[in-house]
Amino acid sequence: MTSLIVKRSIANYSDTTRSLLAAIERRGLTVFARIDHAAAAREAGLELAEEEVVLFGNPRGGTPLMLSDRRIGIELPLRILVWREGAEVLLAYGDPRELSDIYDIAEHRATLEQMAKLLAELTNEAAS
Repeated sequence: MTSLIVKRSIANYSDTTRSLLAAIERRGLTVFARIDHAAAAREAGLELAEEEVVLFGNPRGGTPLMLSDRRIGIELPLRILVWREGAEVLLAYGDPRELSDIYDIAEHRATLEQMAKLLAELTNEAAS
């Protein structure tokens, strides 16, 4: 498991999530899924503050990694967690650069750096 990078948003939960999705779409990336943990908790009769995982990416970025080591498919697509903790809204993602320590993808360090830069940009935009 990679280290999590966590950022605080200055906006509320809805605005942060909306900003994140807009930032992803502006870059021409595909949102593959949105997992609403709070909605699932409500359906189970439990309470959980807003919390959602957004899975997104571009097959052109991830496929070469999977061609080098198919196991990395468990880490893809990229994902960002957005949640509310009390009055704070937070965003988190795993540092993709650390994946080269787990999988046989050393030749893709530049791609992992690009992914790390993208995740930082997206969360910075959503948090501001």
